[in-house]
Amino acid sequence: MWYQQYDPLGNEIVSGIIAFLPILLFLLSLTIFKLKGIYAAALTLGVTLVISVGVFGMPITKALAAILFGTGKALWPIGYIVIMAVWLYKISVKAGKFEIVRGSIASITEDQRLQLLLIGFCFNAFLEGAAGLGVPIAICAALLVTLGFKPIKAAGLCLIANASTGAFGTVGIPVITGAQVGGMEILELSKMTAFMLPMISFLVPFILIFILDGFKGIKEIFPAIFIVSGVFSGLQLLTIAVIGPELANIIPSLATMVILAVFLRKWQPKTIYHEPGVKETGNLTNHSMKEIMVAWSPFYLLTGVIAIWSLPVFKNLFAAGGVLDFTNVALKISGLHDQIFRTPPIATEETPMSAILNLNFVSATGTAILVTIILTSILFPALNIKQTVNLLGDTIKELWLPIFTIVLVMAFANLSDFSGLSTSLGLALAKTGDFFPFVSPVLGWIGVFLTGSVVNNNALFGSLQVVTGTQVGISPPLLMAANTAGGSVAKLISPQSIAIAAAAVNETGNESKIFQYTLRYSLGLLLLICIMTFGLSFIL
Repeated sequence: MWYQQYDPLGNEIVSGIIAFLPILLFLLSLTIFKLKGIYAAALTLGVTLVISVGVFGMPITKALAAILFGTGKALWPIGYIVIMAVWLYKISVKAGKFEIVRGSIASITEDQRLQLLLIGFCFNAFLEGAAGLGVPIAICAALLVTLGFKPIKAAGLCLIANASTGAFGTVGIPVITGAQVGGMEILELSKMTAFMLPMISFLVPFILIFILDGFKGIKEIFPAIFIVSGVFSGLQLLTIAVIGPELANIIPSLATMVILAVFLRKWQPKTIYHEPGVKETGNLTNHSMKEIMVAWSPFYLLTGVIAIWSLPVFKNLFAAGGVLDFTNVALKISGLHDQIFRTPPIATEETPMSAILNLNFVSATGTAILVTIILTSILFPALNIKQTVNLLGDTIKELWLPIFTIVLVMAFANLSDFSGLSTSLGLALAKTGDFFPFVSPVLGWIGVFLTGSVVNNNALFGSLQVVTGTQVGISPPLLMAANTAGGSVAKLISPQSIAIAAAAVNETGNESKIFQYTLRYSLGLLLLICIMTFGLSFIL
């Protein structure tokens, strides 16, 4: 047994600073030193291991077990999802469907600013709400590249578009987890996020167009941006305040896509914008409705399959005692599971940390994508079995390096969690007292940077937010909402997200360029959330 030490140096601030060093190193490696993602992650993991064992006193065997556990979580489900998503994309390209997809989008509008709103924002938000876990970044970034966007720009724009939707990914699980950890009603926390995240949702489309075409672009397509921002943020506000977090991405994104498409039938900007080097598409509306439907088949089939995978009745089949429970394998990591204890004040009492790798072979999101591939191949055959399997081989060959990068990132994140480094940093931030509401979102931002997941972030820092809020007299639901919102804007710079984005657009090795592309916007939105939280702390 080993009990986490949060203040090994006898000063919480100094211990927190030491715990922050691996994060600082990673940031500097990608910005100042411009290292490739794999080198930055490997260096950070090495430093984290030294600090965990040498300073925080973690037994080396448990540290290695934590790294092994992180490796398993990187391969399943993340690596599985990335491989399946990119394989689906490659099948569509090889079958020649993407030219028709491009033409069908161009039949709505040839303006790439509007295409960005349709695909990069709306479709991205829908996939985040339905699947999450890197699927929207992989699919939408690849789609934008096909439409003529430069790979780095496509990846960066899709990450930025994810700023407010990450909090409600995979049918609202981040908010649900936060409510469970904080001991509050789901709708109570959901309503609190309504004070922050719809505002971010309103701003993001304007930010995307500003990045693409400056204030000139905003002026030229202002009616369309205003419709997207207004409809999406308005419906998101109503959904999270009345229904809850589960449909907070799905309802707004579907409605916004339909309304924007109908609006563009009647209105087009006077000046059509194309990315430098991209020629006008021309008249590609000669394709029949059947051809267009077949071209889009992987994506609407993906939508349907993921929708089924998200239904409670389907999930219940795989729950403990369910009919298909036997398809799940739970691997307890020897030497780690229930062997490390969280201690007060991060937990109310000494609490063992579980280390179980859940291999949900059928209910996994990656399997939903695999089912989509099978259905597409059967219903709309374009490639033979040999070609399809060869594409899988090509996908694995291309993705082994980015997946190895994700392995290193998850190993570093897992080690930070089990060694207590992340908690030590959180406790240092909690020492800010009455100023804590301002730094509360920063804690969530760091949590997602470390774990790559708003869900894991809320599980990691949720109880600390609630305990600190109670101590300083600030609404715990407000701080939990701030933790969620801060984590959502950290998705832009999460090493895990960036590795997935780089892999999707075939830019592995250029993670530092994507990171630099998104960092300023992540920090800017974080500052806005900090200000909103601080102001709300005087009202709520």
